[in-house]
This record gives sequence, C-alpha cells and structure tokens, in this order.
Amino acid sequence: MSEQLFLIAHIAGRGVAIDSAQVESVVDIGSVTPTPRVAKHIRGLAALRSRVVTVIDTHAALGLPPIGIAGSRAVITVIDGHHYAVLVDSLEDVAPFEASPLPSGIALDAGWRRAGCGEIERDGEPILAINLTALVHGASDHTAAIN
Repeated sequence: MSEQLFLIAHIAGRGVAIDSAQVESVVDIGSVTPTPRVAKHIRGLAALRSRVVTVIDTHAALGLPPIGIAGSRAVITVIDGHHYAVLVDSLEDVAPFEASPLPSGIALDAGWRRAGCGEIERDGEPILAINLTALVHGASDHTAAIN
C-alpha cells in the first residue's frame, strides 16, 4: 500500500482521518441560517467566499445529539457538484499515512460504521478513516440537498 495524505480531525471526542482528496479547504463557519423542512443533520446555510454552502452537523449525521454551538471549524467538500461545510470539533494537521480496511468484528455504533471507510495508524494508535459523503447523506436515505 502507498501512503496518502489525511486530515486529522476530532468529531464527538474521537480522532478521525479524512482523505485529503475529499477536502477542498478548511474554514471557520460563522453565522448559519437555519433552513426549514430539511433532515436534522443539516444545520442550515452559510455564506462562504461568495457562495452558499450547506452546513452539516456531523454529530446529528452520526446519530448523536446535535452540536450546540453557533459556529465552528468545518471541512469544505464537494459532492455531486455541491459544496458542503462538514462541522468538526477541532482540526490537527495533514500528514501521510497508509490506510487499511476496517478490521472485521470492530465494534462501531451505526453512524460511525456507516461513515467509517478504513483506518490509519498514528503513533501505534488506530484512527478511524471516514468518508465525508456518508456524513453529508446523514442517517436517513431521503436527505434533500439544499444548495
């Protein structure tokens, strides 16, 4: 296996690795305008560099209680031509790692299992690699894109 770059972030107190190919940028999201009648993991809309992005509450997307803060750090990703701001608790760094498939029998809650796409090892500790597309789609199969 060859190394690839991963962004190390924290979501709900857990370190996660995001393939840098899914990351357009990392930003601070300020004001988010709530949007009615959307899936609960969609926090709302925010203005970012002359465009509107859909803000994804990762906690809610994972089936956890929603984030209770007004603004936060976010990873900007593009899925099916739409820009999304995926909220994270904190960000560390980008570094090269070798990714491996998730080991069979690993115990993950449903949301983490859906988002997990592999693992990396940093300083002897496994870190879950996640797919941002799974977070954008959330826990339901009928999520509407709103941007």
